[in-house]
Amino acid sequence: MKNLYELNSLTNREIMEILDQAKKFKLGKKCDLLKGKKIINIFFEPSTRTHYSFITAEQNLQMEVTNFNVESSSIKKGESLYDTLKTFEMIGFDAAVLRHPAKNYFKILAGVKIPILSGGDGTGSHPTQSLLDLYTIREEFGEFTGLKIAIVGDIRHSRVAHTNIKVMKKLGMEVYISGPKDFDDNSSEYIEFERVVREMDIIMLLRVQYERHGYSMVFDQKEYNDKYGLNSEKLKLMKKNAIIMHPGPFNRGTELTDEVVECKKSRILQQMTNGVFVRMACLKRSFTEGE
Repeated sequence: MKNLYELNSLTNREIMEILDQAKKFKLGKKCDLLKGKKIINIFFEPSTRTHYSFITAEQNLQMEVTNFNVESSSIKKGESLYDTLKTFEMIGFDAAVLRHPAKNYFKILAGVKIPILSGGDGTGSHPTQSLLDLYTIREEFGEFTGLKIAIVGDIRHSRVAHTNIKVMKKLGMEVYISGPKDFDDNSSEYIEFERVVREMDIIMLLRVQYERHGYSMVFDQKEYNDKYGLNSEKLKLMKKNAIIMHPGPFNRGTELTDEVVECKKSRILQQMTNGVFVRMACLKRSFTEGE
């Protein structure tokens, strides 16, 4: 059994093995290892990309898929997260995908004996999103060492940023952060957005996560885009081979304008596609012994 809660516990070699397996799946490799395995997707927070990407990955692997409905569950009667997961283990599920708003929720789940793959924990970690980001970057550039990336926007509340900053540095990338100072949590070197546009190989934009703010934070869309977002004028200033990424969902007109979403430098839609193959690789890893 192999859980996937965060990437800090994985070696660079293990990360590359997941990316290599994802590439094989993208090239059409089949896998019968998980056929008939029962998996449940438990999402306590709204999700489109992560949730349905996992469902697609599970279906591609011929797993038996169930989606948990929080509103009609015993959670509403006060059942704990541990007891909920333990119930699914005992009634015959083989694995679970779990997103929960509590940071480090997995620390209370040590007694659960089926593999659990994180779909995100609060503002802490989002391992499969980071892996699909890495896959997309390697697909573009072939390597990580020396690449310059700036993660721009709501760093403080972003589990994507917190995961990527650590793992990208670990893989030899130069990682910078930018955006409104109110969102800077000192997790990496801050640079002004003017430098981001002109100097970075990868610009990763983040959504302003109003739902996670414990205080009022209001931005005028145009003002935010002028200061910290991408538009057609700023595209002209980027390096020739630079690319744009965004974990989604994105706010059109705020961190990027309509013409940026599907421009030649954008890899946003490719990220979504790659997410399916990366999650297939992560699911296979959970059931593979000795790797």
